[in-house]
Amino acid sequence: MGLMSGIAKGAGAVETLGRAAQGVARVFRPDATEGQRLGHEAQRAALRQLGAEFELERRGLFDRCVDGLNRLPRPMLALGTLGLFVYAMVDPLGFAARMEGLGFVPDPLWWLLGAIVGFYFGAREMHYVRHRTASRPPMPEPRMSAWHAPEPDAETPDPKPEAEGTPDNPALSAWQNARRDT
Repeated sequence: MGLMSGIAKGAGAVETLGRAAQGVARVFRPDATEGQRLGHEAQRAALRQLGAEFELERRGLFDRCVDGLNRLPRPMLALGTLGLFVYAMVDPLGFAARMEGLGFVPDPLWWLLGAIVGFYFGAREMHYVRHRTASRPPMPEPRMSAWHAPEPDAETPDPKPEAEGTPDNPALSAWQNARRDT
């Protein structure tokens, strides 16, 4: 009897020792199934975040119509300007008559039009300036080249201009001497 109970107790100890060895083995070599599960959860979280960024809020008919109207001025200005060029080529006399008519528009009305267009585009620009969420990526350090000279350090003094008679360039000094001789 004692032998059987000792074997039974030994089986429990072997099982405990096996679990401990399995835990130590997971420290050195991760469990593949657990790694796949964690990778799947990370991918699902990334997709949820991406979906939330592009999720459209439910808006009413009025809001959608106003948004549509706000998108019209820039394309209309661009296409209208191109249309004026086409109109000037198709009917030069009619175009000239209409441009003459613009000469009769009073100056305050032109100022009002300029203010409206300026405030429209200025307000759009200010909206984008105020609502910047992402910061700009850091710019790389500029390389020294003929196009971009390094900024002078505050510690180093500015190089003094050389005297007129002692240029650094022998070809330039030969050219200057040739000019003086003629």
